Amino acid sequence: MRLDKYLKVSRIIKRRTVAKEACEGGRVSINGKVAKPSSDIKEGDIIEIAFAKKILKARIINIAEHVKKEDAKAMYEILEGEEDNGEEV
Repeated sequence: MRLDKYLKVSRIIKRRTVAKEACEGGRVSINGKVAKPSSDIKEGDIIEIAFAKKILKARIINIAEHVKKEDAKAMYEILEGEEDNGEEV
């Protein structure tokens, strides 16, 4: 699955366009490497997202095309930082 789509489906970032902009701005990395929006992700990858005032580090646990809002948190495990809670990037 594409990185920008995963960030939206997992609800780490609210909208796919915002996820795409964050990736294009160099604020998202996969396993320590800056990632493009089209980068493929897989289970076990560690993503880091630099928000305005914090960094979120999470491990990908599950990849799914469609997920209910209440099940979205089961797609990843927070390693560092706090969850976004819908804040703009």
